[in-house]
Amino acid sequence: MVRLEKVKTTPEWQQVRAEIESAVLDLMEEIPKERPELQVKTIDEMQFSGYVRRRINYFVDLWERATAWEFVPDGRDELPALLCCHSMTAQGKDEPAGIEGEPIMALAQRYAEKGYVTLAPDCITAGGRVSTGLEPFDTKSFYKENPRGSAMGKMLADHICAIDALCDCKRVDPARIGVVGHGFGATNALMAAAFDERIQACVASCGFTRFADDKDIGRWTRDRGFNYLPKLKRIGRKRLSFDWDHILALSAPSPMLIITALNDTEFSNTRSCEKAVAAVTGLYRLLGAPDAIQSFVHDGGHQLTPEALEVADDWLDRWL
Repeated sequence: MVRLEKVKTTPEWQQVRAEIESAVLDLMEEIPKERPELQVKTIDEMQFSGYVRRRINYFVDLWERATAWEFVPDGRDELPALLCCHSMTAQGKDEPAGIEGEPIMALAQRYAEKGYVTLAPDCITAGGRVSTGLEPFDTKSFYKENPRGSAMGKMLADHICAIDALCDCKRVDPARIGVVGHGFGATNALMAAAFDERIQACVASCGFTRFADDKDIGRWTRDRGFNYLPKLKRIGRKRLSFDWDHILALSAPSPMLIITALNDTEFSNTRSCEKAVAAVTGLYRLLGAPDAIQSFVHDGGHQLTPEALEVADDWLDRWL
């Protein structure tokens, strides 16, 4: 496994980066190579004070259309934009839109009020994409139809389509696109930031523990419920040639804020996250962006706290 702190030159990083990217993609197995033509359609829209909220849909593959809430502030053009990845909530996109769920998780609504164009799509198995007869976040139907794929790879492909949909909005400045998420949403935000160069800033809250340190490595390969990475169960973590610090590195030098909790009941190893950030800090320095990676630790448990949100606000305003 490559030790990132030993990478000393930009050409060396380019070679190492290609190796990491190949290894991560291999773990995610079969991912569609061609993006579909979106054909974005507006289903309905509603005007609020300061912004319009639209329900849109667009193709994420040749056959399926995903639905998302799109928020567009009134007035200005060339606006910064945010992909808001929902947490592991059955409501899916409705929680970041502020329609259902925890008010503090209404990230798409929050940042629209702050002047960002925002998009909150449903992931597979959540919101309007729950398979008939199955519970939310049950991937059984997905694997029946995609035996050579992975849920993580599918979500990555879908979120790249979501960035396409954001760019389809004429009010968006394509050079000022970010991604934000908590928990399940943070995991997806980190993967999107790693593989989509259009993402210029990322905020990820409580989204990972390094594979090497994870006391519950089976969280990624559940036989029931949400199975992120079936191949990980087949090969075992000892055969992995990368860890989460390498995934963070794929985003460099784009700004990255990692939020963790000292008493996170889901990802309990806060020191593991800090270790990952520390491993990437030298690479950010090498690439001329020493201030573009930062961690923020709180003691509010596995949730997005008001204090953490204020730090996220400052981070996004600074870089977008």
